[in-house]
Formats: sequence, C-alpha cells, structure tokens
Amino acid sequence: MKILAIEASSEQASVALLIDGAIFSRRIDGATNHSQTVLRDVRNLLAEAGLPVSALDAVAFGAGPGAFTGLRLACGVAQGLALGADLGIAVVGSLDAIALQAQAPRVFVATDARMGELYYAAFEGDQADSLQALGPARCALPAALELPPGQWLGAGSAFRVWPDVLPLRFGDQLLRCRDDLCARADEVAVLGARLVREQRLLAPELAAPLYVRDKVAFPTAERP
Repeated sequence: MKILAIEASSEQASVALLIDGAIFSRRIDGATNHSQTVLRDVRNLLAEAGLPVSALDAVAFGAGPGAFTGLRLACGVAQGLALGADLGIAVVGSLDAIALQAQAPRVFVATDARMGELYYAAFEGDQADSLQALGPARCALPAALELPPGQWLGAGSAFRVWPDVLPLRFGDQLLRCRDDLCARADEVAVLGARLVREQRLLAPELAAPLYVRDKVAFPTAERP
C-alpha cells in the first residue's frame, strides 16, 4: 500500500508517504509557510522513495475541521495530484487523525476553533487503531460541552487553550489530557490506507474540506 498524505488544519502542517507500513514524513511549522513548502516537500518525499505519483494507491488529505485556508490548501493539492495521476482521494477527518495518535480506546478530541469556540468529537473502539467516531465533528462553546458516559482521554489544542475550563467541566470523566497533539499526515496516511481497503475513495472532483462552521470571523457588529 502506498499513500501520500497532506495535513494542514493547524499551525503545524505535514506531508507523509506511507509505503507498505513504513511512514516517511516532513513537518511544516507556521501557517504562512504551508503554501510555500507543501508541494516542495511532496516532491522531495516522492523523489527520495523513487516513486512517481502514478505509483500511489491514493492521495489522502486531512479534511478538517480546522483552519479554513489550510483545509483548502490540502484539498486543492490532493485534488491536483490525484487528477493528474487518475487516482482516488481518501478524505480523512483531522479529529480522527488526532484520536488515532492518542493511542487510547476512548478519546475525546477537542481543538481550538478560535472565536471562543472549539471543534470536538468522541471516539471509541476495542483497540486504539479501531476507533470510530460516536457522531459527526461539531463546533460549540466550551461551556456547552458534555462528555458521553464513561471515562475519556482528552486530546487536542482546546485543552491547552482552556486548561481550567474543560477539566473542571468534565471532572472525573477526564482521565488525563494530551494537549500537545495536533493532526499529522502520518495518521492521515494510515487512515487513508484503511479507506482504500474499504473501497471508500472519492473522485478528486468530489473531495471537499469539512468546515463544520461557516463563519471565519466575527462580523463588525459582533466584534468586542
């Protein structure tokens, strides 16, 4: 299995190449650098592996939710590569990628959505690599969140942005927090390979980011 993955939903973007279980990746820090370096790093990864794009089984991208500009960048690059090589696209949720990275059977992922809100979803499975989302990714105020029954590992940037609010709200249901985790192309590639096996690829023209929230900034009348 050979999957190229792109993830740019947060300040740290990354690209990864999965080749028969081995992962080779590059990190890109700073949102302003994403558009300048994603294609270069993709080319370098493929060149180092000696692979043309046409040798891939699919191109995967982190669809979000997250930074709108980064989501559009990842989607657009994935579409361009896939169209040129007649490949399908694996559309992978960025919260799903964080959940897989957390390596726990019950993970509540929450990331900073700015504007005082967060994106979130709960994931559960018999094993860490078989996690399934209990519902779609959503956007809400921190004070409106409720955990499903049971105890959970918290993961994602929202636990760093609201270090007191979320643990206090969740109480004993929150076992611990991994506020250092952000979506990576490594896990996007792994989840993309799963979609290939399940025959759940999309034609490039049908792939789209998962925005969850339409508003990217406060209108003038709503600004503090």
